[in-house]
Amino acid sequence: MKRVGILGGTFDPPHMGHLIVAEGIREALELDEIRFLPNNLPPHKAKTATTNQERLDMLHLSIKGNPCFQVDTIEWEREGPSYTIDTIKLLKEREPSAEWYFIIGADMIEYLPKWKQVDELASLVHFTGVKRPGYREETDYPVTMADIPEIAVSSSLIRAKIKEGKSIKYLVAEEVKLYIEENHLYG
Repeated sequence: MKRVGILGGTFDPPHMGHLIVAEGIREALELDEIRFLPNNLPPHKAKTATTNQERLDMLHLSIKGNPCFQVDTIEWEREGPSYTIDTIKLLKEREPSAEWYFIIGADMIEYLPKWKQVDELASLVHFTGVKRPGYREETDYPVTMADIPEIAVSSSLIRAKIKEGKSIKYLVAEEVKLYIEENHLYG
């Protein structure tokens, strides 16, 4: 049975924290691969600052060179908000023999009770949590915490630094930094 980790998000832009978490989880849980699932319309966030194609380009640049990392645009195949339960049901339908590990930060662990059909979702995936500074990991849902370094990098921090004209070197992959500069993103 293939063991697949899922890391969803807006990835606007994808950053080193995403990659560190993905590789740490992959190694800690001995997963076969990690799939990065960019949201179409996240139900808890406003519109993205970039287009789907720009986010996809940056994700591909970020994961280049790691054969265990894949990008899956499954959430772009549906209209309306990207609810995790709908995505997981579709993934399980397409790959019934895979075992799914849904990676969430501590900020989302606190938010789990508000997720659509979270009880059913908890029966379909293994929730895998990662610590984030300033958030607790306490929940009534089955979440296995992975022992990986806490990462205090966020896409909103990177967008703010760009707006202020500050460096984002080492916060994103060098290829992503160049892509952002060449395409005048987030300015």
